[in-house]
Amino acid sequence: MCIGNLIRTLRKKKGLKQVDLAKMAGISVQYLCKIEMGRNLPSRKTLYKIAKALDIDYSLLIK
Repeated sequence: MCIGNLIRTLRKKKGLKQVDLAKMAGISVQYLCKIEMGRNLPSRKTLYKIAKALDIDYSLLIK
């Protein structure tokens, strides 16, 4: 599973909308959308912010 699909799946399991996760992670909704669609590969810093916002271990996203 690509990183974008994983983030989308985890976000939906938490019951969050893209706008909610983007705000919690401090990134734009457009950027999050591009990540989830596989158009952008986020930096480690961004992945850390997303993991923190989703309340998951960072290592889950970097496998």
